[in-house]
Amino acid sequence: MAAADAPIDADALCEGYLASVTALMGDILRQERDSLDRAAGKLADQIAADRLVHVYGPGGHSNLAAQEIFFRAGGLMHVSAILDEGTLLSNGALRSMAVERTPGYGKIVISDRRLGEGDLLILVNAYGINAALIDAALEARARKVFTIGISSRRHASNTAPEHPARHPTKQNLHDVVDLAVDTKVAIGDVAVTVPGMESSIAAVSTFANAFALNCLVIRTVAKLVERGIEPPVWRSGNAPGGDEANARFLHRFRERVRWL
Repeated sequence: MAAADAPIDADALCEGYLASVTALMGDILRQERDSLDRAAGKLADQIAADRLVHVYGPGGHSNLAAQEIFFRAGGLMHVSAILDEGTLLSNGALRSMAVERTPGYGKIVISDRRLGEGDLLILVNAYGINAALIDAALEARARKVFTIGISSRRHASNTAPEHPARHPTKQNLHDVVDLAVDTKVAIGDVAVTVPGMESSIAAVSTFANAFALNCLVIRTVAKLVERGIEPPVWRSGNAPGGDEANARFLHRFRERVRWL
């Protein structure tokens, strides 16, 4: 690759990235208001009944979404993340990708958690197509679990049916869940084009997933407070009084949340 003919304005590229991310989150906020509100109603019902809210992000970086609202300062204590080792990048990035493309794997994960009627599962995946994700959704539905999907319709719909990541049935997450929230990530998941470079850079899906999930948490807490219920939330253990505040509730969740 030849050197650029002129200096590249990296500040302008970063400003463009900020604008793209901000616009994307604005679209989610405005266009997914109804879906997020309905999903929040379901979460509020679960928490009011002192039931857990399960969240699973099968896929390399989609695992970050499950971690985003689990054991997090300001996060709901009723959230139980499924942190399955198979697709975690810490076990190898190429291994993670191979596992998320393996038909049947997601079914095993959901079966292992013994989810069933009355449970609620949030499935988060940037692109909404991989085999482990679709199998997890199908198995959860078969077990009468209420499912909420958070993924990009645009990315799923514009990915070729024969893509190797797809489930054998070629289904998309938004087609197989009870309620879908669209994160609107464009195909390719990148937002910045550098002059003189063929490939674009700077992914946006982690921002989109985290924003959608935190909006869901905010709406859920608002609904609970309107009902006269103050849900337990995690305090930062690195802030004064955080450990003491959290300790008041640990007995309620220590044996119920597998990865706590």
